[in-house]
Amino acid sequence: MDLKMDKNEGGFFKNLVLGLQHLLAMYSGDILVPILIGTALGFTPTQMTYLISVDIFMCGVATLLQIKRTPLTGIGLPVVLGSAVEYVTPLQNVGHHFGVAYMYGAIIAAGIFILLIAKLFANLQRFFPPVVTGSLITLIGFTLIPVAFQNIGGGDATAKNFGSPQDLILGFVTALIIIVFTIWGRGFIQQIAVLIGIVAGYVIAFFMGQIGFASVNSAHWFQVPIPFYFATPKFEWSSIVIMLLAALTCMIESTGVYYALAEVTKRDLSKNDMQRGYASEGIAAILGGIFNTFPYSTFSQNVAIVQLSGIKKNKPVYFSAFLLILLGLIPKVGAIATLIPNSVLGGAMLIMFGMVGAQGIKMLSKVEMTNSNLLIMAVAIGLGLGVTVQPHLLHFLPSTLQTILNNGLVVGSFSAIILNMVLNPKSLRKD
Repeated sequence: MDLKMDKNEGGFFKNLVLGLQHLLAMYSGDILVPILIGTALGFTPTQMTYLISVDIFMCGVATLLQIKRTPLTGIGLPVVLGSAVEYVTPLQNVGHHFGVAYMYGAIIAAGIFILLIAKLFANLQRFFPPVVTGSLITLIGFTLIPVAFQNIGGGDATAKNFGSPQDLILGFVTALIIIVFTIWGRGFIQQIAVLIGIVAGYVIAFFMGQIGFASVNSAHWFQVPIPFYFATPKFEWSSIVIMLLAALTCMIESTGVYYALAEVTKRDLSKNDMQRGYASEGIAAILGGIFNTFPYSTFSQNVAIVQLSGIKKNKPVYFSAFLLILLGLIPKVGAIATLIPNSVLGGAMLIMFGMVGAQGIKMLSKVEMTNSNLLIMAVAIGLGLGVTVQPHLLHFLPSTLQTILNNGLVVGSFSAIILNMVLNPKSLRKD
């Protein structure tokens, strides 16, 4: 076996730092899900500490499943998996109405469902031509921009101090630092521009008195994941149906992320590649149910990390996965990363999500600009952004429908797919 690495792959320290950059890019988004679910279901501080730690551990396991190619699993792209925000509302609803045992049962059912339809979903590639995938990737980036701005304002738009001068300074200075190092940085410094921005924002926040260490002091030194820690999974049909709808939403988003990464890394995706990718997410969801955490799906912000760093190999993501597993086992160390202010992460998200959207525009620039294709782009992006910025438009609908239709990515994706079927029927013919 040749142990030499090419210039693009780098050495141990370089890959470690690049892996840390991937980790920090997704960390806040990932711990958000256990915080939201645990708070909504009344978990105690001890339970919350365990939930966050094991969730981080499982993110590492799920990521390894996805980046390591086997005959059955792993798309083999530099993708990081985390607990998907699309599942938050369904999980809260099931947890409130039926209890956590049924919530974890529904998660396992969703994982099995993803596994069963992985091959079928992979065979639907002809429904995702460049006009559809380009619109989808553009939406992935641009529908997340409001999340970035919410974080820049402090994270909680209902708080009295939302948009405080301190938060705005931290957020936009972090974004500015990333821009400066991306433009004028050279070599490795340019590749870790996002990490430099986050660390610089963290240091500025410390001197502004925005950092407290209470959560680190209260965290444990070591925590081993335990199957069925909170409850033994139980199954109920309506809970499962809600979770399956969320699973389909995540599969559509993952499709866009797969294609975006394939575009960035200059790799062609086969049906087998796609099937292994979906299967990995299905297995990760089953493990999430068994270990009482969450389903896991691709994180869009890490596409931007690959684009900005220019490092298109999997090795940094392996480092990121092992770091996640380590942080999950040592909650006290992992708690340090939770101290990064939302505004600092928001500044980084602004650049990263914008880059994802720009990648989608780049893909759309290669599409033939016929009236049909322009209409597909206009309707898909318009509807997707519309329901994202005005979610209360549909508040009279049943909660289950709101969960689906308030997701801009789902609305935009289905619009693009359906319009492409109607306006470009020739593109659906099998080779």
